[in-house]
Amino acid sequence: MHLARFAASACALALAATGVTVALAPAGSAAGSSVYSVAPYVDMSNGQEGLLDTAVTGHGLKAYTAAFVLGEGCTQIWGDTLPIGNDSYTDPEIARAKSEGASVIISSGGASGEPLAWTCSTQSSIDAGYQAIINDYGVTQLDFDVEGAAIADTAAAARQMQAMKDLKASNPNLKFSMTLPVLTSGLTGDGVNILKAAKTAGIRIDVVNIMAMDYYAGTGTEMGQGAVSAAKATLAQMQSVDSGYTYANFGITPMIGKNDDGSTFTLADARTVESFAAQNGVGRLSFWSANRDQPCSGSANSLSTCSEISQNTLAFTDAFVPYAGSTGGGGGGTTTDFSLSLSPGSASVPQGGSATATVGMAVTSGSAESVGLSASGAPSGVSVSFNPASVTSGGSSTLTATVGSSVAAGTYPITVTGTAASGSHSATYSLTVTSSGSGGGGGGSLTNAGFETGSLTPWTCTGGSSVVAGPVHSGSHGLQVTPSSSSTGECDQSVTLAANHTYTLTAWVQGPYAYVGVSGGATASTWSNSTGWNQLTVSFTTGSSGAVTVYVHGWYGQSNVDADDFALG
Repeated sequence: MHLARFAASACALALAATGVTVALAPAGSAAGSSVYSVAPYVDMSNGQEGLLDTAVTGHGLKAYTAAFVLGEGCTQIWGDTLPIGNDSYTDPEIARAKSEGASVIISSGGASGEPLAWTCSTQSSIDAGYQAIINDYGVTQLDFDVEGAAIADTAAAARQMQAMKDLKASNPNLKFSMTLPVLTSGLTGDGVNILKAAKTAGIRIDVVNIMAMDYYAGTGTEMGQGAVSAAKATLAQMQSVDSGYTYANFGITPMIGKNDDGSTFTLADARTVESFAAQNGVGRLSFWSANRDQPCSGSANSLSTCSEISQNTLAFTDAFVPYAGSTGGGGGGTTTDFSLSLSPGSASVPQGGSATATVGMAVTSGSAESVGLSASGAPSGVSVSFNPASVTSGGSSTLTATVGSSVAAGTYPITVTGTAASGSHSATYSLTVTSSGSGGGGGGSLTNAGFETGSLTPWTCTGGSSVVAGPVHSGSHGLQVTPSSSSTGECDQSVTLAANHTYTLTAWVQGPYAYVGVSGGATASTWSNSTGWNQLTVSFTTGSSGAVTVYVHGWYGQSNVDADDFALG
């Protein structure tokens, strides 16, 4: 049970060992909008997510933090050991809450695991892994929870901050926050070092979210006032590192009800914290956890499922939900608004072919609303449709671009617009049409791009990778890339293209952690993690020699990756 012991055991372990526990937590909306001003954690592995549905549909909860994604080497899984984007239990739960109008923050790490930057030392893989969370769940808020000895890993913290800097460059609306353990006197030295790592990387943490819990001061501790003292002390420490920090960059996360350190956070304490937040424009209120926001009797063994105090079900949710957040750069007021994103934002399609993309609409402030979708700028012969054509913000739609056989080859910018009562937002979808000879088995400058010869030549492969009669995307043959338990499976083809020219590589793949890209005279790649066929698109610019190596590979320790119908255009 990951972070079901968020406060109880996770903080205890860290404080006992080093006087600190870090949790890089709910992707902050201090510079975001009020929809994220209240976002309690939900343990997605303890089977009580039905309470989340009730909080959303019956108690006005607009956002929550889904915990936890765990790093395993350079891959990621949910706490129930299933891969992100393909968890038959967690993914539907997240989708249902979003369909009910709730915005979601995805949290990595926890008491029993670590985020990817702590388990993987390859920066490009860390960046790609976090981007996969954004793409798979259509989120603009990421949460990272680092606990125990991991907080002292300064190299991992530096990788984390570099990843956030990289991701913010390609995802301008992305917000992240870190949750740090505190005493009533503020952060420990390791917590301050996390702030310094962000400063060194040239970024500011959107929300520094303190774990207002586990002071180990006994049963008489007044937890509401303790949280206020910790908040005041922590802001002073934050401003000593970066004078630009304000309470709008601040969050408070108590452990509701009884904790195993002998303390109890009551509904009166919740009112104290909410009042302090309102007076100072605090960017985030959270708590561990929505699963616990119900009464029961028992011992500390019940910490993951109930508060162990006398309360009405969802009473803490009711106490925090009215909080509107900072209006000075934090909560963003209560104006309703949404954002629109495309994933992927481009595709290369042969004449007579089609491509799809996911249109995501996130609630950025206020409440969810109906958004109608339209497209403009498509050339004659290209049709663009949406399924569904109208979406409640917080949900998504599938864009399908269908290219007629007579459409001239070229790149066409298509404007996708979402229109709601609050206004409209647009994003550009770049559609590259290639001649029919460049798609399917022809492959343009690639030879045997559809593997229809029945052999690998001129591809070179490692291990047991081979041409197979099935599964295939089209035709009668495809490629099966076979990793081993200790090495990646990979197939390569070296080609010489025009020098200093921009190309688009596409390929159809299926399987876990399927990577497609180029190396040598240019470096670019992308990946997916899907049980069904999906088209990957990579743009790159050649160097002075024009020589590149096209590759596809699957990760060690994972099952086979299937690939077919490469094209260069």
